[in-house]
Amino acid sequence: MTFRNDFQKSSARAERRSGGGRAIAVGGGGIGGLVLIGLYLLLGGDPGQLGQLTGAQNNQSTQTAQQSPGEDPCKTGEDANSRIDCRMEFTGISVDQVWAEQLPAQAGIEYTNPGLVLFEGSTQSGCGAASSSTGPFYCPADQTAYFDTEFFSTLERMGGGNGPLAQEYVVAHEFGHHIQRLEGTLGRSNYNEPGPDSDAVKIELQADCYAGIWAHYADKGPDAILEPLSDEQVADALKTTKAIGDDTIQQHSGGGVQPDSWTHGSAEQRTKAFLTGYKSGKMSQCDTLERGVYS
Repeated sequence: MTFRNDFQKSSARAERRSGGGRAIAVGGGGIGGLVLIGLYLLLGGDPGQLGQLTGAQNNQSTQTAQQSPGEDPCKTGEDANSRIDCRMEFTGISVDQVWAEQLPAQAGIEYTNPGLVLFEGSTQSGCGAASSSTGPFYCPADQTAYFDTEFFSTLERMGGGNGPLAQEYVVAHEFGHHIQRLEGTLGRSNYNEPGPDSDAVKIELQADCYAGIWAHYADKGPDAILEPLSDEQVADALKTTKAIGDDTIQQHSGGGVQPDSWTHGSAEQRTKAFLTGYKSGKMSQCDTLERGVYS
């Protein structure tokens, strides 16, 4: 999806940070380890659990610097179409618009904007320290989504899409976890109890489906800030849903596919979930937890 060039934001939506030092030290090093950790955290992982999963040590010496308001490089839709950081910020604005209307209408819940942090190097979150190796994640403790733009280059090397919608999908998914927090269901995700039918996987698939709902509505209505979505852009986004499937990641790691260890769902599951939300626009079609509470 591309943004309308003439759209101008009224105020800053994202907080920008630059950091120094190490936030999370990963045993073994190398791009393969960083990719796997990033893909674990992409779309739902908790930085606080990395030590359990990888044997990493959490180094709290991270320092972050906030960018002053006068340095905001993202003002118009044209900026969002040319810069990844602006695209993520403007996607946040679009996702806010969609859910401010759809969440009350379909679930009877008032939508509140999550925080949105764009960082370089390393930063601190309410869930612990994070670095460029952790990739995008949502922290329920501070209700904030964190994004390091360099992660998308890593994702592309893993076979993910590099087009606008592929990147916007990541933002929409993380905001999907915020929707789940507002619904009171995010806490059901437990990475210590994995498996293809686990609540952890169901939570991730629902967030994929919610990202699809955003894509369904994002280019519709007089206040839409996105141009109409093309089939080519959808196909590019689906490259990402396939690249971040648990089975795909396990294959890239050199091991066999082990469904009993899945926490996010297979490539097929994730692709189907996104398409379900995109085609239907209905939260009731994303009811992976079978709660039956949507109108």
